[in-house]
Amino acid sequence: MSDTVRYEVTDGLATVTLNRPDAMNALDVELKVALRDALGEAAADEGVRAVLLTGSGRAFCVGQDLKEHTGALQQGGGSALRTVEEHYNPITLALATMPKPVVAGVNGVAAGAGAGFAFAADHRVMADTAAFNTSFTGVALSADSGVSWTLPRLVGPGRAADLLLFPRTVQADEALQLGLTNRVVPADALAEEAAAVARRLAQGPTAAYAALKESLAYGAAHSLADTLAKEAELQVRAGASEDHRIAVDAFVRKEKPRFTGR
Repeated sequence: MSDTVRYEVTDGLATVTLNRPDAMNALDVELKVALRDALGEAAADEGVRAVLLTGSGRAFCVGQDLKEHTGALQQGGGSALRTVEEHYNPITLALATMPKPVVAGVNGVAAGAGAGFAFAADHRVMADTAAFNTSFTGVALSADSGVSWTLPRLVGPGRAADLLLFPRTVQADEALQLGLTNRVVPADALAEEAAAVARRLAQGPTAAYAALKESLAYGAAHSLADTLAKEAELQVRAGASEDHRIAVDAFVRKEKPRFTGR
């Protein structure tokens, strides 16, 4: 795997770290391919029960590497935006549909596709010095990396349109108020706090989390009646899991369950 992404698995937690700190983790092709592949590996590995996505240095990810993008435009432009289909879409889908929870540890600015990747995670822990910026229309582009799907679900359609039409830096305290992040912690505690949240999920009922992710995504686009039917289907699946039996047995014994992820 490329050095632009660090991938480590410890006790069921896969930590995926964007590692171009000198470029504020801007997304060049090498990093995008490495990130796409790392997330695919985490999704396929049954030993991985949760994923932590974070950045090295002072930024989470500032989005597309515009220097590389400018070069592609100068060569004719046809390939410049194929990256959306080739890289951004599979990365976003991997984060949002992975059958295990994903935590974004937002250590610094997350802009453009960087913000999109954070929004596609299931839970966001944000440093008090970090910030979000949609940034797309600032460079005369529409949204990508799933932002037109995730952002309205986080903040509502009106606020989503405002943040996209008038891109600006949203500091951590406002991000918490708007619902862009789940919690804000001191910058020097971000790595520890984000890892603690992710480790807690890695020790949880993985199959139930997968069903819950599927249920939430389905309910966002279907009627109540259809969603109730989907919930019933997914509950049967979760109820057949080893972890459900472990949890019930532990409840009867008045003990804390020790989940296996199966």
